[in-house]
Amino acid sequence: MSHPLLDDVEDVLLAEERAVLRLRKTPASRELAKQRKKLLAQVREAARLRDVGLLISIELAIVRGDLLRYANSKGMRASLRAALEELLAVEVHLGYVADKARYAIIDRAHSLKQKRVNGFPKDDARTALASHIGRLGNMDKSRLEEEEKDLVDARRAAMKVAEECYTALQEQMLGKQQQA
Repeated sequence: MSHPLLDDVEDVLLAEERAVLRLRKTPASRELAKQRKKLLAQVREAARLRDVGLLISIELAIVRGDLLRYANSKGMRASLRAALEELLAVEVHLGYVADKARYAIIDRAHSLKQKRVNGFPKDDARTALASHIGRLGNMDKSRLEEEEKDLVDARRAAMKVAEECYTALQEQMLGKQQQA
């Protein structure tokens, strides 16, 4: 299809690409990429350590920073606030799962089959982690720089590790007999 407006759009897209390529060569852009790579390494290290509390704290710091610095629409603010609420719920549940008596109450409250996964309660923490993993997977990455895409992927992988670690804490607290 040929249309003058389409030709104009294609010209603007090419000009945008040239501008982005020039921007990437600036000292500020290189510094930003360097800092994002450092953050990427830190997220990957936290995932390697398999410390669920540390993983959640790091993700909370990132989400709080995104809300403060980058939330530029009502939908984005709502999504980041929901992420904060869910991650804070995970923090609370880390305290519960560390206390056998308290977690036994949560275990009994999730007695129905549909409220359990692999024999363990699908409590607020597991629900929140699954939701946040989905949120990270659904982020629109089409206009992100490579460092940003890698960081989002690493954060998603780290939250999957947090989910595995949390399930291991449940198993440790409730015992392997729950797996039936």
